[in-house]
Amino acid sequence: MSDALTFTIDQTTYLDAQGKLLQPLPAAFENPEVLADLLKQMLMARCFDAKAIELQRTGRLGTYASCLGQEAVGVGVGRAMQPEDLLLPSFRDHAAQLARDVRMAELFAYWGGDEQGSDFAVPREDFPVSITVGGHAPHAAGVALAFKLRAEPRVAVCMFGDGATSKGDIYEAMNLAGVWGLPVVFVISNNQWAISTPRAEQSAATTLAQKAIAAGFQGEQVDGNDVIAVAQVVGEAIAHARSGNGPRLVECLTYRLGDHTTVDDASRYRSEEEVSRAWLEEPVRRIRSFLTVGDSWDQQTEDEWVQRCQEQVEEAV
Repeated sequence: MSDALTFTIDQTTYLDAQGKLLQPLPAAFENPEVLADLLKQMLMARCFDAKAIELQRTGRLGTYASCLGQEAVGVGVGRAMQPEDLLLPSFRDHAAQLARDVRMAELFAYWGGDEQGSDFAVPREDFPVSITVGGHAPHAAGVALAFKLRAEPRVAVCMFGDGATSKGDIYEAMNLAGVWGLPVVFVISNNQWAISTPRAEQSAATTLAQKAIAAGFQGEQVDGNDVIAVAQVVGEAIAHARSGNGPRLVECLTYRLGDHTTVDDASRYRSEEEVSRAWLEEPVRRIRSFLTVGDSWDQQTEDEWVQRCQEQVEEAV
């Protein structure tokens, strides 16, 4: 008997939970100003997120899904994409949308029930939020097919959560992408919980990244709390797809610090101890620690930036 196939799943991290460098930074991220900009984008997303929850609690927005704790995934994806690429987001990916220059006022309008909020001034062709779990993955395959047929050097980036990988839509989309060699990158925000279902009860697969193997292309893991790692690995995957080499899948390991949505109470199914441990690894703290040790960030700088973020959020409201 011989093996029909053996495979490994790579996992990438640059900064550990304490913000210590584990390996040399990629050339594109050696400049502290670039890293500070990533931190600023995450803080902006966090300010938007907090205000959206406040507005929902006072009846001014509909049910809302917080991205607290997952900012590095969205900001990293936004950093990796080119303006001509196309994002297909799920309902927890507003950090990526903001990084793509979607306006906060547009997102507030959408979550307030006005579909005109999906008519983005920039970027014009990015898809609206997909509330249906995994339902936008086949759309991503269709977009990528259009790019290929038109011979356009563009990439579709489809973001979804770990729970979505249990849906048939995801498998169908990945199968098409693999068969046709489509320029699409699938990004899994593995935040460990599909509403109240823990990751261990969703799939017996050791990793979610390995699900790409069955579709005929590469899957890999990245520390989803390390914005540098997310931006670098997703960027490499996008470059691979843009060059005509077919799809990639990136599983970002992170944690949902808040409730599933504003109608959920996560304390019913997970312990305070678990959430407290996750707070020690959250992405803002991680890159802040790294930049502070390198004298590229301080509390005054952060306070001033957060104040500016809050002003922009209020203006958008």
